[in-house]
Amino acid sequence: MTGSEPRPHDWSIDEREYARHEARRGRRYAYEELDPVRTALVVVDMVPFFTAARGVVPNVNALAAALREAGGTVAWVLPEVGPPSDWATGFYGSAVATVYAAAGGTGSLPERLIPELDARAHDVWAEKSAASAFFPGRSTLPASLAERNVDTVLITGTVTSVCCESTARDAATLGYRVVFVADGTADGWDRVQNATLRTIYRSFGDVRPTSDVLELISRRS
Repeated sequence: MTGSEPRPHDWSIDEREYARHEARRGRRYAYEELDPVRTALVVVDMVPFFTAARGVVPNVNALAAALREAGGTVAWVLPEVGPPSDWATGFYGSAVATVYAAAGGTGSLPERLIPELDARAHDVWAEKSAASAFFPGRSTLPASLAERNVDTVLITGTVTSVCCESTARDAATLGYRVVFVADGTADGWDRVQNATLRTIYRSFGDVRPTSDVLELISRRS
């Protein structure tokens, strides 16, 4: 991602990666259909602190609108705000750890989101106290999704290579069908974005653009 205006990444996955999975399972994507009612759009850390996140706001909003209309779940996950942990202070240093600990912003959870996001009061709202929204005991998100019988998660948000990747890995470990939205996640550079997309596609879930995911939702709505 370059330039002053945030935008979706120039993302790609090498054809060799597609060919590897096609040879193994006979198809490019593991999940060729989804049930919208059992699907959750998981939107990670879309707060003003992460400026690159603004580039994917339109895609996140489009997915949220489509999934709500089809009877699915939209979940907004924000960083927990509080004093830095001893681990963070030891790893980052006191000054940076303090900045990161406040990255989630102030006010209610809806007030802390990037204002342009189309969030609704009846959506799922959660905080997380770890990089992953699915790490046991560190977020209410897994319990909320279990109540809704969700089996598929669409991962969007920021930062791709940290919290989004961590969330996708743990979701896969817990048995969720993971679809990582290539142009609905944001990082600092295209090369970092693409490194994560390769890892996710190889080992943890499908990687699809917003247009593909909207088509999957519409097929079953």
